[in-house]
Amino acid sequence: MIRLPPDLPDRFLAANEVHARPYEPLDIPVRGSYLAIQVETGQREVERAHLRALCERFGCAPPGEDLNQFSVPFGEFQLKWERHGEFSTYIVLVPGLPSRPFAEPAIDYLPPEWLAEIPGRVIVATHAQVVHAPETPDEPAMLQEFFGSAAVVGAAIGDGAGFAYTDFKIQHDGFVRFLMLSCTFTDYQAGRMMQRLFEIEAYRVLALLALPIARRESPRVVEIERSLAALTREMANEDRGDETLLGELTQLAAQVESAIAASQYRFGASRAYYALVNARIRELRELRITGLQTIEEFMARRLSPAMATCASLSSRLQELSERVARASSLLSTRVSIAREKQNQALLASMDRRARLQLRLQQTVEGLSVVAISYYVVGLIAYVAKGLEAAGLGIDAAIVSALAIPVVGFCVAMTVRWVRRRVVGIAPPRNLPTPIGD
Repeated sequence: MIRLPPDLPDRFLAANEVHARPYEPLDIPVRGSYLAIQVETGQREVERAHLRALCERFGCAPPGEDLNQFSVPFGEFQLKWERHGEFSTYIVLVPGLPSRPFAEPAIDYLPPEWLAEIPGRVIVATHAQVVHAPETPDEPAMLQEFFGSAAVVGAAIGDGAGFAYTDFKIQHDGFVRFLMLSCTFTDYQAGRMMQRLFEIEAYRVLALLALPIARRESPRVVEIERSLAALTREMANEDRGDETLLGELTQLAAQVESAIAASQYRFGASRAYYALVNARIRELRELRITGLQTIEEFMARRLSPAMATCASLSSRLQELSERVARASSLLSTRVSIAREKQNQALLASMDRRARLQLRLQQTVEGLSVVAISYYVVGLIAYVAKGLEAAGLGIDAAIVSALAIPVVGFCVAMTVRWVRRRVVGIAPPRNLPTPIGD
């Protein structure tokens, strides 16, 4: 047995992802119904329990807890369930043809009460019929029979292996209709083509969910742009205080970020779904039918302008955010410079006051040297007079006179030592030297 090194984490998950959602082979003729249901995160377990209840009702094995797709026959019909990022899909397949076009749809084979209680909200609902192409087709009459007087789009698909038609309109029953004609479709090719048609409709609607947001946010963006232009003019004219303008700019920035937070997820999802629509259309490999729009042309004419509107508003919001940020940065710089000038003036004023206070302190210190020296010399004079009276031959006046410079020097040095001891710094060199230093 061959022994290999340890597997990379999630190796099998990555390798099996391409096989996670296989196409269902179709035994033509067949009819199918497709539901795309938006499911909230909190409804995921309810959805799985709902599927288990259906399986128990028909005596089938329910889907595993770790599975995101599930396909099983339920007697007369087959159900395929898939879980996607923000929605789940249900495909019901029933063999054979109804008594008339799109009558007795496949969805009717699901229990009505179970169908009504599927958790979530409907995004897309479609019916499809897949039949063999007639040998001598009467296309106008056939399209009139299946779609009435509606304008139909269609093309040869699979490089001419079959045909696909639709009007992309929601009918009275809430479903969009697709018709597929098979010329040389294999069972798996027919399944792939029907799945792609279903996904084109689902991704088209999901991409267009951003359009109402774009229309709703557009007037708000225009108003913010006008307010920003007015504030920018006021900044240039300097008619109002910078701090007031900065406060208003901050409010504008909050509005822009609120609009971005409310719309960017949907806009990003819209771009992704639009790319998927285009990818699925390319996979159809359409060939033109004379007199009909192809699905690609229909989407280019109807879907592309809507996507351009969403992309334009998304870009405007991003640019508006950058413009508000630049204006706020410029105004913040001006406010900072003004505050620095105020701080410099305040520091200069404090410096002048400190110098005056220091000079006053030095003056007081000089006077204190004189006063202390005066008292010390007086004490020495009393001692000298006492010694003179005692007959020691000392002239008290001469002793007092000689004591003045000595006492003054000693007192001055003592005061200086005390100041250094208490303050811990020497006096600045650029200031006048205190008396007694």
